[in-house]
Amino acid sequence: MGAAVQEGCALANQKMLKFTTVQRDMPDKRAPDLRRQDFAEIYGEFATEKAGEQAGRCSQCGVPYCQSHCPLHNNIPDWLRLTAEGRLKEAYEISQLTNTFPEICGRICPQDRLCEGNCVIEKSGHGTVTIGAVEKYITDTAFENGWVEPIRPSQERPESVGIIGAGPGGLACADMLRREGVQVTVYDRYDRAGGLMTYGIPGFKLEKDVVMKRIDQLEDGGVTFRLNCNVGDDITFEEIRNTHDAVLIATGVYKTRDLQAPGVGAKGIVRAIDFLTASNRAANFGDSVPEFESGELNAEGKRVVVIGGGDTAMDCVRTAIRQGAKSVKCLYRRDRDNMPGSQREVANAEEEGVEFVWLSAPKGFTGETVEGVMVSKMRLGQPDATGRQVPEIIEGAEYVEEADLVIKALGFEPEDLPKLWGVEGLEVTRWGTVLADFHTHETSLPGVYACGDIQRGASLVVWAIRDGREAAQAMMAQFGSTAAVAAE
Repeated sequence: MGAAVQEGCALANQKMLKFTTVQRDMPDKRAPDLRRQDFAEIYGEFATEKAGEQAGRCSQCGVPYCQSHCPLHNNIPDWLRLTAEGRLKEAYEISQLTNTFPEICGRICPQDRLCEGNCVIEKSGHGTVTIGAVEKYITDTAFENGWVEPIRPSQERPESVGIIGAGPGGLACADMLRREGVQVTVYDRYDRAGGLMTYGIPGFKLEKDVVMKRIDQLEDGGVTFRLNCNVGDDITFEEIRNTHDAVLIATGVYKTRDLQAPGVGAKGIVRAIDFLTASNRAANFGDSVPEFESGELNAEGKRVVVIGGGDTAMDCVRTAIRQGAKSVKCLYRRDRDNMPGSQREVANAEEEGVEFVWLSAPKGFTGETVEGVMVSKMRLGQPDATGRQVPEIIEGAEYVEEADLVIKALGFEPEDLPKLWGVEGLEVTRWGTVLADFHTHETSLPGVYACGDIQRGASLVVWAIRDGREAAQAMMAQFGSTAAVAAE
């Protein structure tokens, strides 16, 4: 090895492997009493020196488990090293090679269950590298410095793709196809693109200008959006198929799992998606929302009970706190260690004043307008086929939890698309998701693909991004080397 190369490696190593001398640190988090008052993001931004310091804690291990446990297989050790060396533009360029929306994943990915949760130095007791915060910092810095370049294909292609659904999977696919010069039209039922990133995830986790910035980039890059367009009503699925060379189904899953319990139809018992959408419209976009203004979907001054233990439930309890609820309680039928939601989100919620009632399940509801939740206390029994302990009712341990607003956050299921759209030959699984290949994302219909939650079931934004990128690659393989056409 030459002397110059050895010297370069030595200098690089001086910036890394600091996990034994530098403690894990996160960007400053606003005090709970301040963040309860608004919907702004709760974490600040790293300063350049702090980002470099924290990135320098990476051990640059030979087998990067952070990368292998990331659904996108992001080149995490490489952009951490570049950040530690102050080479931020290069760090961004490496980051965006595998991730269409790194600034979004840096904010909302459950890093504690993915990259950070599998960090080698975390396993050795030194505290994981703050991968998500550095990822967010890199891309925010790239936007500030104009390093995020507009989408400008080197040549236009004649192929056209229709994408149904403007969520993360559909937008990731649109981004990749436009960079190849493919003509892309995105159809979505809502008045703004972004799917759950826009209307489902609250602003304190993902401020909406971050999402809108990417949508503006796609529009500027030539993606056509047809919003307020409900497939099956405003346009048929066959019309979309006949208009385009390929179609991607990326609708997500919006059908709420329901409860079967006495009194479940009482006024004041609402769906999580309705509650969160109304809040996002009113708080983040300033829209007039009659159901919010009337109090139907507004927690202000109310005793709120949220049923569920996933990330959607965490979004609901923390939103209710910000709306000025009198009290907020979260009922979950298992204990803290067995809940599906992010433990970091649970901690944030507790700091903000949410009370968690573990090992509790709704048995029914009182009042024509809800006055209370009849609660059964639970215990964890024997494991089921998946290995999780099954909750069991403790007989004689029921009580009533007073409530003025009950929010059902029990998860989502797919809509019956073949019936809803009148499509013959579109095969679905026994769970109702669209049956598609998990590599090419091709469905049973020629030229029709599916990605994201409508294929895999309710999951994470990062998985939808991966699926959308893979679907775009499969389409390009089908299109082949068709001659380009002159841009209009």
